[in-house]
Amino acid sequence: MLRIASLVIALLSLPLAASAAGCRLALVLAMDVSSSVDAAEDTLQRKGLAAALISDNVRKAFFASDLPVALAVYEWSGRYNQELILDWLLIDSQAALLTAAETVASSKRSHNDFPTAMGYALGYGAKLLARAPQCLYQTLDMAGDGQNNEGFGPQLAYAEFPFRDVTVNGLVVNAADFEAEVGLIAYYQREVLHGPGAFMIVANGFEDYARAIEIKLERELTPPAIGALTRQETAG
Repeated sequence: MLRIASLVIALLSLPLAASAAGCRLALVLAMDVSSSVDAAEDTLQRKGLAAALISDNVRKAFFASDLPVALAVYEWSGRYNQELILDWLLIDSQAALLTAAETVASSKRSHNDFPTAMGYALGYGAKLLARAPQCLYQTLDMAGDGQNNEGFGPQLAYAEFPFRDVTVNGLVVNAADFEAEVGLIAYYQREVLHGPGAFMIVANGFEDYARAIEIKLERELTPPAIGALTRQETAG
């Protein structure tokens, strides 16, 4: 009986929590532009993300709740090479979503000859989330085609930056044989995924990026169902 009463109280408190927040989710999308990503692959990445943002399934997920989503996008490579592509934008209309997609599609790559400093990239994302609109949840979407090879790694980033209430999901671009051999998927599972419900999607090369990011965005944006299980999992 006490458990039922506690559940009722929790459910009744949800509208109050929602009304205090300006949005339901602050979502940051991080794109890998390290030296392992060539110009053609970078184009596939940008066009794929732009197309996914305005796809039917993702569009429906954005507007599946009365509370909007706040969206930001940045690119990352070396330890000092992160660039903001889209600053925080409240996706509260179809026009705002189209603006976000057009901004990504028209963006130009800022760096192309730096290594993969994933810890620094996560630190940049944490600072970006620290100035996000007040939302019920915060998620960082980390895409990449390789393991960290410069500076500190993801686990140290999680210890040193404010990630306590942040979920970090992964989009693994398994684009080369040597990346498969060193276990990029296992690396993301072990080192990158963070927080309750964290998951990752695997793209089989950058040609598969649009499909993978659409699936990932739809899942991240769909409002959570009460009683849903929390777990980590991989999808291809």
